[in-house]
Amino acid sequence: MRTKTLKKNKINVVTLGCSKNVYDSEVLMGQLKANDKEVVHEEEGNIVVINTCGFIANAKEESVNTILEYVQKKEDGVVDKVFVTGCLSERYKPDLQKEIPNVDEYFGTSELPGLLKALGADYKHELIGERLTTTPKNYAYLKIAEGCDRPCSFCAIPLMRGKHKSTPLEDLVTEAEKLAAKGVKELILIAQDLTYYGLDLYKKRNLAELLEALVKVEGIEWIRLHYAFPAGFPMDVLDVMNREPKVCNYLDIPLQHISDSILKSMRRGTTEAKTTKLLKEFRAAVPEMTIRTTLIVGYPGETEEDFEILKNWVVAMRFERLGCFTYSHEENTHAYSLIDDVPEETKQERANIIMEIQSQISWELNQKKVGEVFRCIIDRKEGNYFIGRTEFDSPDVDNEVLIDATKHYVKQGEFVNIKITEAADFDLYGEPV
Repeated sequence: MRTKTLKKNKINVVTLGCSKNVYDSEVLMGQLKANDKEVVHEEEGNIVVINTCGFIANAKEESVNTILEYVQKKEDGVVDKVFVTGCLSERYKPDLQKEIPNVDEYFGTSELPGLLKALGADYKHELIGERLTTTPKNYAYLKIAEGCDRPCSFCAIPLMRGKHKSTPLEDLVTEAEKLAAKGVKELILIAQDLTYYGLDLYKKRNLAELLEALVKVEGIEWIRLHYAFPAGFPMDVLDVMNREPKVCNYLDIPLQHISDSILKSMRRGTTEAKTTKLLKEFRAAVPEMTIRTTLIVGYPGETEEDFEILKNWVVAMRFERLGCFTYSHEENTHAYSLIDDVPEETKQERANIIMEIQSQISWELNQKKVGEVFRCIIDRKEGNYFIGRTEFDSPDVDNEVLIDATKHYVKQGEFVNIKITEAADFDLYGEPV
């Protein structure tokens, strides 16, 4: 008589949404590994954990579709269990339980111990910075705070992530040291709002001090800042950027709009004049700085005149990097009480116009780089090209440097000096020197 063999569970973590979710998945995987669980990221496994995004309509749709896909696999006997965590689950748990009851359990963004318990693991408090990174080995995200205290009218993040909560400085340094020991060379600092860092713990904005501590970590060569907020920006950060070669001359500062009436309705706490002045101060303080921003078009009440103001401003400011989103009407946000009165077609048209302007600006700025030499980090190889980035580019969202692998060899995860030989709208081509 054959005895039934005990199948060892393999947990597959599927990540949707932003870099903050990537970070959370890595923490979850680190905890599971410390509990001797077999864990993989987006590969085959009989137990699935889906880390969802609930930010805007498209992201929610992708999350729901992914849940349905794995629930079907469960019904087909391909997987045994499906757990759902993250922002969508935090925001819509009762609805999801009703609509998709075949999920084994739903968990919110702050219920990691409960999720681990459901997976037969214990939450280990001592694991500061013990993550299983899913990014290429040369860079990693470092989440310096959770949640947000800003009152932006269009944003659902405080509903899903709660109030701003900074991570203590010494914990972040410990985490950075552990990442550096694994070969990470670039830290990408993320939070809903980097510029608020430290206010809750130290009663002052402490981002500059954190940078001063992180540049001392051996092995870390680049530190990049993502998601700063324009109102109350701590200007001492620019001094550190200027003084410390490890801090990239790069800042991601989502500005959302520039028309005063829209900014007021968005509850951004700033004006066109203040924002333009701030950007001029950035450029004066750090002339080499690359500024990345994101904009929203089609916000309730955005008139042709508001859009003209935005369009002209984009032309005038010549941002090095820019992304544009169409407004998504999110329930329980302040803007939900407004009428979503800009037709979807108009929203899309406006986004296309902005991106058209930006691709021309980007092309012109890139042409100036031809003939210059840049220190690049090599992230990966794709087809016949090695793909690298300059210090002015973040992974996944910015320009890439392509090196012909049939003619040149460069080592992944290493820094290489690359001479730019050709430039397109968003890509640079070069060869090692």
